[in-house]
Parts: sequence; structure tokens; C-alpha cells
Amino acid sequence: METKESPKASTRFSILLLVGTAFALGIAADRAGLLSAPEAEAVSPGTVALQDASPTAALADRDVYYPGSEDIAPDEMRIVACGTGMPNARPKQAAACWLVELGNGDKFIFDIGLGSSERISAQKIPYDYLDKLFIGHLHADHIGDLDALWIGGVISNRQGKLRVWGPSGSETKLGTAYMVDRMKEMYSWDMASRQGNVNTLGLEIDVTEFDYKAVNAVIYQENGVTIRSIPAIHAVDGSVSFILEWNGLKFAFSSDTYPNKWWMEYTKDADLAIHECFAPPSIMVNKQGFGVLDALNVATQVHTSPAMFGKVMSLIKPRLAVGYHVFNDFDTKPQIMKEVRSTYDGPFELAVDYMVFNVTKDDIKVRMSAIDEDIWPEPSVTTKLSADPKDRVGFSDYVNGGRQVFQDVIEQYYEATNKMFGTSFDPPSP
Repeated sequence: METKESPKASTRFSILLLVGTAFALGIAADRAGLLSAPEAEAVSPGTVALQDASPTAALADRDVYYPGSEDIAPDEMRIVACGTGMPNARPKQAAACWLVELGNGDKFIFDIGLGSSERISAQKIPYDYLDKLFIGHLHADHIGDLDALWIGGVISNRQGKLRVWGPSGSETKLGTAYMVDRMKEMYSWDMASRQGNVNTLGLEIDVTEFDYKAVNAVIYQENGVTIRSIPAIHAVDGSVSFILEWNGLKFAFSSDTYPNKWWMEYTKDADLAIHECFAPPSIMVNKQGFGVLDALNVATQVHTSPAMFGKVMSLIKPRLAVGYHVFNDFDTKPQIMKEVRSTYDGPFELAVDYMVFNVTKDDIKVRMSAIDEDIWPEPSVTTKLSADPKDRVGFSDYVNGGRQVFQDVIEQYYEATNKMFGTSFDPPSP
């Protein structure tokens, strides 16, 4: 990570200490007499021990974030990159998504692009808490996993509504509410299949559609948290950016936008400013096979290119600038960094999925989140309600007539499971 002193409170970043550095510190400690005589005698010849070192104790300060292993301090904001890539999702980077967790217990998701639900799952958060989503615009790479968040919550016992905030459009069919309604229609079969089989309270979606033209308008204000929207310029009318303020901290998220006057005015001095930093024209031509004119248009008129990103950050001066929405690879990062640094010399990170930012008034710590590919959904924090069989849609006589029932096996399962959990459910008749 590249850093430079900021005019605001100093920013400290995690630095991996090399073995040689630890060795040198040990020598210094020994020479300064910081090791007691017994400790010094316990050290083998040719080695140096640090005071209070232990071969069995856990490390006090880790450079990797292990989801579910750390409290969020009451004054802390934790932001996890759950999607930092380009419109096509890939194993390394999902499409746009950011998770914001606050010390007051609130959790917010900003955009929910293709592939991002896997990254959210890896954070080991019960779906009960994943019920507030803010959408910047309706491109698939920003809403493509909305269905996974919605239905995943139903399966995992989220008993409240999924709450969605998103912009209106220049006409009704281009707005968030229209999109959500049509998504629910598209999943009619899915919803019908779950009735009577699982508790379906979580199928409700509460949509708050706000005016995309509103400037610095409050769209959410609860529990000491204020979220505002500002217009963004991307593709067609109906794109917005967001600003979250809580406990004296300020988080700004562009979603997708061309540099604009609203961002310049209202995101100044943000603690964390996340703004798209799209692939420059040359990379789009060389890596994606774009025609030159199309690459120039997309990179410099539809999106914000790296040098343009740098200009934006040089004007708003955040404590930490974060670029996203680009494939961050060994062969693309050097060019992107060079272009950003041609116009911006402040604190900067080029994001990749699972990057974690712990933000307080005194400190910003940047690490990577550990990945558990065998993750299961976290158990719900509320009592799981049983489904009511009378709500079951069921099968037609034609399909039901094709069932091959192994009644003896089913009865064995019922008997063993009742014994295991102290229940007494009877198996259905064949």
C-alpha cells in the first residue's frame, strides 16, 4: 500500500515485519538489557528471543482478518470489499459490492453485483443482520446477486423483510421498484416451491425508491446513522452515489459515475472514499479486445479512468482513497497505479475482493480477509419457525403418480432423527 501523510488524523497501516527485522529488534532488546537473566539463559546460542514471546500464545496483532473472530469497537467502522471487479464476474473478483459494519451493530450492503453473495457469505454473518441494501444503479454487475441475498435469507431464517433503497429512473420501468417487482415475478416458481416447506417470512421486500436527482438528500436515518444520496453520471439517468455518516466518521461510495460536481462538493474529507477506477483504454483493447473508439468511450466517458480517479481524489482529499471496478492483476496494477499517481499523491489502495478496512478517528488499518471455501451459512440468531404444511402448493396428480416411495428408508430416517432430537413426528403415509 502506498501512503503519504494526510492533513487529518494520522493513518496507520499494517506492515508485515520480516524475519530479519524481528531478529534485529531482538538483538537491540538484548543489548539494551530488556531480557531478564533467566530469559537470556533460556535462549540457545546464536538465537535471540523477544521479551514476552511464547511458543503457544496466539499472536496479539494479526495481519489477516479472520471473519467472526474480532469484535467491532463501539467507535469503529469495518468495511469489507465483497466485489471489486468489472462487469464480468470472475473467481478472483466478483462484481460491485461493499459491506459496511458499524460499532453500533448495524450492517449495510452497497450494491450487490454478480458473484458477491459468496464473498458476503465468507464473512460469517447470520442473514438476520443482512437486511439493508443500497443500490447505486440497476446494471447487472451492481444488482446481479440481489436474488441470492433475498432467497438466501429465506432459506437461512431471516424472519424480517429485506429492505432495499434504490433510485428512481427517468420513467417508471427504469426505477428500482419496477426492477424488484419483476424480479419477484421471475421467481414465482421459486417462491411457490418454498411455501409450506420452509418459513417464508423473509420473502417480503420493502423497497424505498428515492429521487435520483435529489442532491445530498437523506434517504436513511436510524440508530445514529445517516445515509444521503447524490446524483451520479453513468450510462443513462438513474444512477446515484452514497454518503454514510456515523459517529463522526464519513464513508463515501460512488457506485459507477463519471467525475461530477456533486461528488466533489459532498464527499470532501471523507474518511474512506471508494470510487470507481476503471480500466484505461489501452487495457480494454489489449486484454478485452475492445475496438479503440469503444474503449475510449467506455473508459473516459462512461466510467472514471485511473488518471481521472486521481484528479477526483486530489480535489476531495480523503483520509484514504480506494479505487475499485477494475481487474487488479500483476500485469494491470502497475499501469493503473502509475496513471493514478500521475494526478494524485495521497493515501491510496487499489481494492481487490476480501480487502478489509478498519476505520476509527485515529486509525485506518488495511488487511485481507481470510477465505473459508467450505463455509456454511451462519445459524440464525432467531428461533427457526416451522413451515405450515397447509401452505404447500404440492404436485399435480400426474407428477405425484411418478413418485417411487421407499417407505422403509423414510421410516428409518424418522425414527433415528426423532431419537436424536427428542421429537415424535410420524412419517407421511406412502
